[in-house]
Order: sequence, then structure tokens, then C-alpha cells
Amino acid sequence: MAKGGFPGGRIPGGANMNQMLKQAQKMQEQMLKMQEDLENQTYEASAGGGAVTVKVSGKKELLEVNLSEAVVDPDDIEMLQDLIIAAVNEGMRKASESSENELGKLTGGFNIPGLF
Repeated sequence: MAKGGFPGGRIPGGANMNQMLKQAQKMQEQMLKMQEDLENQTYEASAGGGAVTVKVSGKKELLEVNLSEAVVDPDDIEMLQDLIIAAVNEGMRKASESSENELGKLTGGFNIPGLF
């Protein structure tokens, strides 16, 4: 047996270590490409029947806020604030859900913390 390794470069069970490393490298490349693609996506969400609409990036950054004139009531600022919060949270949820779904396709459903 070679020092610090397995005979013939094989690990118990018959898998070739080089082959496993190549597969891991390919998966890493796919994950980086997927992450880049997801970061370039935009997600739109709204609240109040479309009175507040937001766009969020795949990087989970707020890109745009659109307000209907009808929702801008100086006597009810709290409602407008609540609608903005609701729309932004929904946009962020959509971005997160999309990332999780795409990652799940690549990892076969395994949850790997910290990837996205």
C-alpha cells in the first residue's frame, strides 16, 4: 500500500479518486455558472393589487420601486410603508426560491449550506 493513500489510486468500494476529483471540479464549475446566471436574473413582485411594484436582482438587491399615484396618501403613510415592505419581501422570497430550486437541480436535492 502506498504511503498515505490507497493501492492503485482507488479508495475502498472501487471508486477512482481522480475520477471523483474531476466530477467535483465539474460540479463546482456548474455551480459558479449557475450562481452567475441567477445573480443576473430580476424578479418582480407587487402588493396592494399592484399599487406597489418592485424589482429585485438575483443578488437580492432592490433595483426599482414603482408606486401608483392612488396609493400615495399623505394621511396614510403607514399603509404605503407596509405595502413597500410586503412587495420587497415577496421579491426577495422569489429570488431566494429560484436560487434554491436551481441549486437543488444541480445537487440532486442535497442541501449544501452557504452556497447561495
